[in-house]
Amino acid sequence: MATLKNINITLKIWRQQNAKAKGKLETYTLNDVSTDSSFLEMLDMLNENLIEEGKEPIAFDHDCREGICGMCSLYINGRPHGPDYGTTTCQLHMRSFKDGDTIYIEPWRSKAFPVIKDLIVDRSSFDRIQQAGGYVSINTSGRTVDANTIPVPKQNADDAFDAATCIGCGACVAACKNGSAMLFVGAKVSQFALLPQGRVEASKRVQKMVAQMDAEGFGNCSNTGACEVECPKGISLSNIARMNREFLSAKIASEEKY
Repeated sequence: MATLKNINITLKIWRQQNAKAKGKLETYTLNDVSTDSSFLEMLDMLNENLIEEGKEPIAFDHDCREGICGMCSLYINGRPHGPDYGTTTCQLHMRSFKDGDTIYIEPWRSKAFPVIKDLIVDRSSFDRIQQAGGYVSINTSGRTVDANTIPVPKQNADDAFDAATCIGCGACVAACKNGSAMLFVGAKVSQFALLPQGRVEASKRVQKMVAQMDAEGFGNCSNTGACEVECPKGISLSNIARMNREFLSAKIASEEKY
């Protein structure tokens, strides 16, 4: 039996002018969508039709379209990045849907991710968390030791690399019933905490990043695990446990000084 190459779909898309405006779902019909096209290409097709009709196109975010940057963050049929596991929205293809399907498309829902317009949200809160402590500072005056000369256990190196694959898309926040960013912060803490280069500032780093996370208005983790399931890079919950250990150790150490 031949596979249907083109499908007709109904789209329920969230439209909102800005963070203060009241938004609503609007309905669009799109015919002859190739199942070989990506989800973002389908939205491009819809916007071309809207422009030809003299209507305002739908604002949505994207950049690399290769699953690297994390910009293409959409809530599709009640799931971050859609029905497939381990993929970003730009890696999702229309073959994942059936002819006649109704697809609901919404932006991330979080107090810390205010809507800019339509499907685009402001995720600069993630940037501020990283700026608070997600870096390694080093004195470069004089001779700097090559990082590759410092031995690192393979398991630590592998775990640090896995944590560093987090692209900061915010799917963990969107999936969490509490709007928690602890998987993201845990990954950013872990990628440094596991390496000797990151141990120098480990105590200050975790306290600053957690404090900034709380200041941004993210919720607390209640270990439901939805964040790990929906993360397109498969970031492990173990990073949250490591962040908690790092934070507790840092707090105890700082209290012992006084």
